Amino acid sequence: MLITGIGHGWTGDAAGTRLSGAIRIEGSLIAEIGDLTPRPGEEVLDAKGCVVTPGLVNTHHHLFQSALKGLAIDRALDDWLAMVPYTYWPRLTEEALRISARIGLAELALTGATTVCDHHYVFSDRYDYDPAEVLFEEAARFGLRFVLARGGMAKGRAFGGDVPPPPVESVSDFLDGIGKVAARWHDPSPAAMTRVACAPTTPNFNFAPEALPEIAQEARRQGLRLHAHLSENTAYAAHTLTAFGQRPVPWLAGRDWLGEDVWFAHLVDITPEEIALLAETGTAMAHCPQANARLGSGIAPAPALHRAGGTVSLAVDGAGANEAADMGAALYAGFAYHRATGGVCESAPGTVLHWATMGGAKALGLPQIGGLRPGMAADIAIFDLSAPRNFGLHDPALAPMITGAATVRHSLVGGRVVVRDGRLPHLDLADLAEDAARVTAWLTTQKEAVPA
Repeated sequence: MLITGIGHGWTGDAAGTRLSGAIRIEGSLIAEIGDLTPRPGEEVLDAKGCVVTPGLVNTHHHLFQSALKGLAIDRALDDWLAMVPYTYWPRLTEEALRISARIGLAELALTGATTVCDHHYVFSDRYDYDPAEVLFEEAARFGLRFVLARGGMAKGRAFGGDVPPPPVESVSDFLDGIGKVAARWHDPSPAAMTRVACAPTTPNFNFAPEALPEIAQEARRQGLRLHAHLSENTAYAAHTLTAFGQRPVPWLAGRDWLGEDVWFAHLVDITPEEIALLAETGTAMAHCPQANARLGSGIAPAPALHRAGGTVSLAVDGAGANEAADMGAALYAGFAYHRATGGVCESAPGTVLHWATMGGAKALGLPQIGGLRPGMAADIAIFDLSAPRNFGLHDPALAPMITGAATVRHSLVGGRVVVRDGRLPHLDLADLAEDAARVTAWLTTQKEAVPA
């Protein structure tokens, strides 16, 4: 395949390097970039009037929340947790999870995502299906690269009232579950289509301190990366200081939970000393600006970590806490929010795109994706500029980051077309809308849909 007519392109690197001309794809890889002409029999994809970037990498999501939008809209994080994921998890039948995942993956694919990491932490012996299998099947249907951050908890937070008890596992069952998922789906290759990560839900709430080194050691023995929520708001640090006498980042450093194979979601409430420790150890951030804002948690110091030489990636988080769960909205949030608090020099469009491409690839340990250069995987997003919001732009290349939305005309994963002419060829959106309406209505009427 040859992608031609590129007038506005980005390589995805930290310097914000532009590209133009054409991109030749051979097999699953980028073979050439430059002034190229079609070869006999070569398929041509026209990118004239578009912006071409590496495929976007979403490093933290909760696909099961895609049918839980707009709930507890005026509640902060702790109340929202009680009222949404911890209340609705027993209602998560196989169909509900499958349709929710389909909604979220459609949102992501149509806004430029080619790699998705889903942190799924609801595993229960009450379910008569395997959530991991459902999620991998749905991602394969879309043709997206998919990382399952297999979560779980040995102890749940006590919310009281009518909130159902959380789904818990012993440490050994948790590790056994990760091992089974990894044996089936984990591919260690540098451009894997499927990966598995070890992802305790929130280590300072959901596991005993003595279990954390064991979990890290076992994950590393299996060649798996480590992921978790951390410091999502000030309550995380307050709890960790009260219970363990340290702030979260140094506390986890003492339990072998920092390193180049670790990335944390959120990191809203971290000190300059914690930023330096994250950068020094290569521990990455999955920056979730929209969800953190929606829940009133704050704005993570992503630019400070980037300036310190640390790894920042971009994520949309679950749609239950961020109803605009698409990568275009995340790019704009990453661009705009930091300027509101730190001034116009705090974030640049090219830097935010870097977080969403090469930064995400580094966080997930997938070195062959995230950039446009020969030898890299042909994961490519071609953004359409035909909507009025893009009219009048003096530098059209900025559109995906600064106009507040991003619409994909075409996208590819490993040289295979995922989105063509703004559509997902395998998916009827009208049918999905009907399924979404039915499942959403059903969820509101159930109490304990999955038998206790």
